[in-house]
Amino acid sequence: MAKKTMKPGTMLNPLPAVMVSCGEGEDANIITIGWTGIINSEPPITYVSVRKSRHSHKLIAESGEYVINLTTEKLVKETDFCGVKSGRDLNKWTEMNLTKEPAEKVKCPMIGESPVNLECKVIEVKEYPTHDMFIGEIVNVHADESLFDEKGRLCLDQAGLISYSHGEYFGLKREPLGKFGYSIMKPKTRKRYEKELAQKRRNQYRKKKRDR
Repeated sequence: MAKKTMKPGTMLNPLPAVMVSCGEGEDANIITIGWTGIINSEPPITYVSVRKSRHSHKLIAESGEYVINLTTEKLVKETDFCGVKSGRDLNKWTEMNLTKEPAEKVKCPMIGESPVNLECKVIEVKEYPTHDMFIGEIVNVHADESLFDEKGRLCLDQAGLISYSHGEYFGLKREPLGKFGYSIMKPKTRKRYEKELAQKRRNQYRKKKRDR
C-alpha cells in the first residue's frame, strides 16, 4: 500500500471525546477533552491534557481534582459546545441544561446526564509547551443502573458512546468485532463466545421492540 509522508502532527485517531468537569460551586466548569487515556491499572490512573490558556486549566491546577464524564450520541451537541465555548464567558451548565450532580470523593460536580463518571485526584502534573498533563488517580466510578445486565455486568455497548476522529464525532459500533484474546480461543471457548454474542443480539432486538 502506497503511503504519503506528512509533517509530524497529532494524528493518533480515533480518540475518546469526554466532558471534564472541574471547579466548585458557581465556578464549576466543563471542558471537552480528546487527549485522555489510562496509564496504570492498580491503582487506576488516568490523565487529561489541557491547553495552558484554557479556563479549566486554572481550575484543575488550583483544586487538584476533576471528573471525567463519558459522552454519548445524545450528548454530542453538548460535547461540542463545551469544547468550543469558554467558561470565562458563559455558564455551560445552564446553556446546555446539564445537571450538576454531587461527587462523593471530589468537590467538583459530575454531569448527571453522563452514563459513566470517573472521579479523579491529581497526583502529578507534566508540563509541556502548549499543554499540561494532569495525571490523576481514579478514586471513584459511577455508572447508570440501566447499563447493568441481570448478572451485574456493566454493558457499555448499550450507552451509545462516541469517539472523536480528525475533527468529527462518531458513534461507536454497538456490535463487537471480537473481544480480547478471541484470536487464540480454543474451539470450545469460541463456540461459547459466539453463542453469547447471538444471545446478546437477541436481547438487543427485544429491547428495541420494547422501546418503540
